[in-house]
Amino acid sequence: MVVMMFERAGIKSSNVKNRQVWQHHNKPIELWSPEVIDQKVDYIHNNRVVSGFVKEPEHWKYSSAIDYSGGRGLLEIDFI
Repeated sequence: MVVMMFERAGIKSSNVKNRQVWQHHNKPIELWSPEVIDQKVDYIHNNRVVSGFVKEPEHWKYSSAIDYSGGRGLLEIDFI
């Protein structure tokens, strides 16, 4: 399923031959308040849930949501 999504994204892009994993645009967002930071962290953590890869944010192996839910992820993080 995941490979098919990457292939579909690659077809839409003129400079990709097979599969596209990363988006090509960069739109920086200023993190100007604790509320905005919390909103962005929640968005990042819930991205895999919305995509249907996992049922809970902390179930994604590479997510810091594990640390935010009281567990310990693969990397040591600094909480913001």
